[in-house]
Amino acid sequence: MTQWSVMSTTWQTPISSFETNRRRVGALKSLGVVSVGDALTYYPFRVTEPVPARALREAKIGENMAFAAHVRGVRVFPMARRGFRLIADVDDGDFARSRHMDASMASLVFFSYRKSYVDWIQRKLHEGALLVVAGEPSVYNDRLQFTHPDILTVDPAGEQLRSRSSEEAAEWDDGFGTEQPAVVPQSSTMPNLKYDAASVPEAMRHVCRPRPVYHANSRISSEHIHESIEKCMDRLCGDEYAAAQAARALHGADASDAQHGEFDAPQADRQARTEALAAAIPDIMPEAFRMEHGLMHRAEAFRAIHDPQNRDGFNKALRTLRYEEALICQTALVQSRDSSRKATATACADTRLKDDFVESLPFSLTDGQQQVIADISDDMARDYPMQRLLQGEVGSGKTVVAVAAMMQAVGSGKQAVLVAPTQVLAEQHYSSIRGMVDRMCGTGEEADENAKSGESQTKSTHRAVVDESGQVTSGNAPEPQNGGQSDGGQVEKLLDGQSNSLPDIPVLLLTGGMKLAARRRVLAQAASGKPCIVVATHAAFSKTFQAPNLALAVIDEQHRFGVEQRESLNAKGSTAPHLLVMTATPIPRTAAMTWFGDLDISWLTELPGGRKPIRTFVVPEANGPLMAEMFGLIRKRIDAGERAYVVCPRIDADAKDADDAGGSGDAEVGSAFDATYDLGEDDEQREQRPPLHSVAEIAERLRSLPQFAGIRIATLTGRDDDETKSQIMADFEAGVTPILVATTVIEVGVDVAQASCMVIFDADRYGLSQLHQLRGRVGRGGTESGAFLISRAPEGSDAAKRLDVIAGTLDGAEIAQADLEFRGAGDVLGDAQSGGKSGLKLLRVVKDVKIIEEARAEAAKLVAEDPTLQGYVQLAGAVLDFTRGNETFLTSN
Repeated sequence: MTQWSVMSTTWQTPISSFETNRRRVGALKSLGVVSVGDALTYYPFRVTEPVPARALREAKIGENMAFAAHVRGVRVFPMARRGFRLIADVDDGDFARSRHMDASMASLVFFSYRKSYVDWIQRKLHEGALLVVAGEPSVYNDRLQFTHPDILTVDPAGEQLRSRSSEEAAEWDDGFGTEQPAVVPQSSTMPNLKYDAASVPEAMRHVCRPRPVYHANSRISSEHIHESIEKCMDRLCGDEYAAAQAARALHGADASDAQHGEFDAPQADRQARTEALAAAIPDIMPEAFRMEHGLMHRAEAFRAIHDPQNRDGFNKALRTLRYEEALICQTALVQSRDSSRKATATACADTRLKDDFVESLPFSLTDGQQQVIADISDDMARDYPMQRLLQGEVGSGKTVVAVAAMMQAVGSGKQAVLVAPTQVLAEQHYSSIRGMVDRMCGTGEEADENAKSGESQTKSTHRAVVDESGQVTSGNAPEPQNGGQSDGGQVEKLLDGQSNSLPDIPVLLLTGGMKLAARRRVLAQAASGKPCIVVATHAAFSKTFQAPNLALAVIDEQHRFGVEQRESLNAKGSTAPHLLVMTATPIPRTAAMTWFGDLDISWLTELPGGRKPIRTFVVPEANGPLMAEMFGLIRKRIDAGERAYVVCPRIDADAKDADDAGGSGDAEVGSAFDATYDLGEDDEQREQRPPLHSVAEIAERLRSLPQFAGIRIATLTGRDDDETKSQIMADFEAGVTPILVATTVIEVGVDVAQASCMVIFDADRYGLSQLHQLRGRVGRGGTESGAFLISRAPEGSDAAKRLDVIAGTLDGAEIAQADLEFRGAGDVLGDAQSGGKSGLKLLRVVKDVKIIEEARAEAAKLVAEDPTLQGYVQLAGAVLDFTRGNETFLTSN
């Protein structure tokens, strides 16, 4: 036996340092399992039911069982086309008598195309071999049969087991074998064989107990994963445990156990293993917290989950490790929140401009908007950074709230930036904000009306404009042309000290597609530090964009941006800016608590008056008459002066289009969304699915339909340049092209009041929240609106059930919850915030509500009492490891 000590194997020890099977090491590495710690935290996703021990005469067809038997004969037959069939005849005489039953015979059958596998099985099942067999019995030709059962060979002489040499392992292990010890049989006529167990009771314990089932792949089976994890645990247990195991193997187990049908490992052995593991795996959770919730020691949980003796113990271990994950993650978030409050930010306490902006609005704010604006105003008045997540339904008025916050920043003599994920959305925001500013400053039609009526103008109408030569001139700022030109107002004096006078408020547009000269002018004005509002795409994250006086950063549709991009804004100014992130994709409360636990969260649940509910219909694409009826209805709406969106997941037939992001920040969905959406299908099923519809294909199809004769149809994708996008949207809004066939570039921010119809092809391949977002593009003008979800999903499938959810409710929170349950947190919230990349392997944000809440409360208490966790060394280390490995998980620190 190889000698090693507990000090030589640690949590970080590479598996390759003691695993001699190189193929096994490579297969584990493909699963992300490299070290001992990786192995122990590669958790099973379920546990099998215990397998009952039964004699062959006690067999029940279709029910798993285990028995011991001797091999009486082996035959190998070539199959008709190719491959081989091996049949071994066995009888359970001795085992049946121990259970007071008569002996019986059965056949063990194996099929394989690989001759090496058949030869390997044949060597194990030589005549006279003693086996323990576990499997599901069936009947073939009036004889009991087990097809591909689990088999363990037993040393009939009970000799001391010894490990094979590396040469023997390489010779006999073709990837199907195990790394069990072996003996050399006494008979010289027998091939050199290894035995899997020293005795029948030991083998029965192995096959009868509940077994964990792991996510495996074509390179390694669940059983071999389990063997490797068991080996890692034994290595951690140290010398004393290894010596005890060797002695137990030498002397064998009590044969009386088999006679009584008892195959559980002795309690003393399990306790010894737990104690040995505890010495190498200290607990992380505070003992008081663990005892309060009835949780296991960490080492005991690892033993119970990877070496379960019963289902209750397995479930308790799962619960313990979920609490541990929740406590680590929540402690990291609480520390992140507290750390951010120690950072320095510029206090923006002057609210006069913000108040004037609110008063200038031609509509009344909802109660929710007023409350959120007040909360944000209080946050910005502090000298540490605001960090707030604003959730709101599509059309709930988040933009107005954001503009009010930016007005407070500008009114305090600072700069503000709003970052949008797409060119189209940035231009929409720019146009909307310019309109609000002009109305407030009296430079629009309202000012003319007031002048005609003789009302005194208390608001300055003078604006500074940057002309083509870069000189500052006077006059009213022009609308941006082709998405490139932007207002470059130069402020000489922000406030003149009079409460009834408003400043000139430059609103700048910065995109990656701007002409170089215009882009340089905007960058220069931002770099000057003069108070202004900048509306930008991803260009705001570039090193060329500098805003030394930046006090507020607003991120629209936060899930479209990486954490590193958001954090790059911190380096733009002399102090950390206040941060407001917005999303129209509702996030369930527990998910928000888990993924955005260091942010203050606000919800806008009220919709502005005048909006009518959107009716949603699921239309099977194969139903020709229903499709024709839908197109006819859309034509009637167009004839009435309304507009229709038609959304497709791809640009054209080229599969690569799906991954073409368009170069300007426009996120195309395409097959990229389909690849991350777990539909529960294997590769063959994926290949059999029909190809996704494309914009080019559907546009041509619509032009050929009689329902749309004489109707102009436009297309919009991420490939279009900025000038083309602007013209397409202008023509669509004006009714020149009343049908717009587009990718999901129109998912957020596009606001055309006349749009009343939304048609989504391949709707069964989208997430629920994305469908809800797309549906929200219509119904903004107070007319009756409809969304048509075109589907090719089979009836009763998960995809069809998802569409039933979206068709049955308009409640974004309910939809988000269902989306989370269908898809999982990774796909809903983005890979950077998913469990797969955040170290959360067991915690479920949908079901583990209570665990998350209790862990949050405990984390807050621990950090309040001991901010650096000096009294909780193991927890502090786990939090540090979690933070270092998951910077993309912690959203704002």
